Amino acid sequence: MAEVAVSAEIRYRASQAGRPDYLHSLEEADALIDALLAGPANENLAQIIHLDREEFKPGIPDHEFQVGVDKELQVGILLFIDASGNFVSAGPPESRNSPEYYLCRHWTQFRDQTEIPLDLVRKALREFLESGGQRPTCVSWKNQYLDD
Repeated sequence: MAEVAVSAEIRYRASQAGRPDYLHSLEEADALIDALLAGPANENLAQIIHLDREEFKPGIPDHEFQVGVDKELQVGILLFIDASGNFVSAGPPESRNSPEYYLCRHWTQFRDQTEIPLDLVRKALREFLESGGQRPTCVSWKNQYLDD
């Protein structure tokens, strides 16, 4: 199978917060999830900016995608932000309340019932990259701040 080329900027380690890493292929997307799983608990969330999308203003992206993993529970979380709103993955009713994830050691608390299986996290990341930075359709979403 031929490698699909993508172009995305990623941040997930405190040591590289000022300078991003890059994803160049879908295979590297899987490696990112593996790195988050293998890393410290206070660096389990990655910020991803797709470089094929238009910028809001020069140097300011018009979107943000976050992917988090919890290696103990083997679940993850997704956050997508653009002009249409702030959306978080919609997990099953039995998933945790107020899960916490860490981007470069900075704490973020998410809504209740937002964690999804890791295989779905991987699939959504790949879809985000393949679609040119659009919100993945393989998962259900809810507004991060409003009750549904």
